[in-house]
Amino acid sequence: MTKSLYTDEYIYFRQLLRRARETAGLTQTELARRLNKPQSYVYKNESGERRVDVTEYLDIMYALGKDPHEIVDELRKMYK
Repeated sequence: MTKSLYTDEYIYFRQLLRRARETAGLTQTELARRLNKPQSYVYKNESGERRVDVTEYLDIMYALGKDPHEIVDELRKMYK
């Protein structure tokens, strides 16, 4: 069984998270500050070194000023 960090869906999820950060005009460091985390936390999320859980995902999206449904709706398209 493929590890969930390396599925096409999770790779796409990570890409969407990065794009959301970039469209918000934030660097990894700036997002990390908003989350009260080290910059490495954001890097590891975006690179796939660590998995983002649901509550972390919500924290990230709210720190970006984004609606969490944006990424979820985009991911649903993969399952249709």
